[in-house]
Amino acid sequence: MPASERRGAARTAVVWDALLPVLDTHPSGDVVDIGGGTGGFAVRVAERGHRVSVVDPSPDALASLARRARELGVEVTGQQGDLSTLLDVTGPDSADVVLCHGVLEVVDDPGAALATIRQVLRPGGSLSLLVAQRNAAVIARAMAGHFAQALTMLDEAAAPSGRSGRRFTHDEITALLADAGFELTSVHGVRVFADLVPGSLLDLEPGATAALVELEQAVAGRLEYLPLATQLHLLAR
Repeated sequence: MPASERRGAARTAVVWDALLPVLDTHPSGDVVDIGGGTGGFAVRVAERGHRVSVVDPSPDALASLARRARELGVEVTGQQGDLSTLLDVTGPDSADVVLCHGVLEVVDDPGAALATIRQVLRPGGSLSLLVAQRNAAVIARAMAGHFAQALTMLDEAAAPSGRSGRRFTHDEITALLADAGFELTSVHGVRVFADLVPGSLLDLEPGATAALVELEQAVAGRLEYLPLATQLHLLAR
């Protein structure tokens, strides 16, 4: 397995650890994956017996999703759209679980987007939200020697910034969820160490990937490490 795939496994392990118990509370439920692209999450969710719809603006990504689902023998519905058209595509009260991973960063109004997701969810439904965190981005800029960028980013409001869009602090994203009417159930830090480990180490050191995954899992729920995480994974209902 190439280092990029090993690193990818370390980056997603924490999300899956938190998400799978939520999916199990909605057996054979309806799951909507917003911006799910080629189906990295959707196909695996479908393999567990859920009815999965991916809403994504890219027809190319949806075509890749269809091929991937066929190859693995699962059924996933791909629909073109985004958060601004989500209600038109899925309808209200249509999902038991909504996945919104890496999407809130690029919408114009995150609060309105979360309110839309709440309308799509059925009573008792769950939201899996994955967002980029600003604190880790400041550290990354400083470590790369981009001190002016780090200083600017340190105090910027949660507004779009560069190709990756806006980044959130823990307090900002939890406040947005509360304002949209969600009850937060858990927060985990994702990629606390995975982005800092050289790919060569994962290639050359036997067992390094498994050890990295174990380390990420060990610190994911520790509050003192949340500010170091590249992403925050939040579950809410």
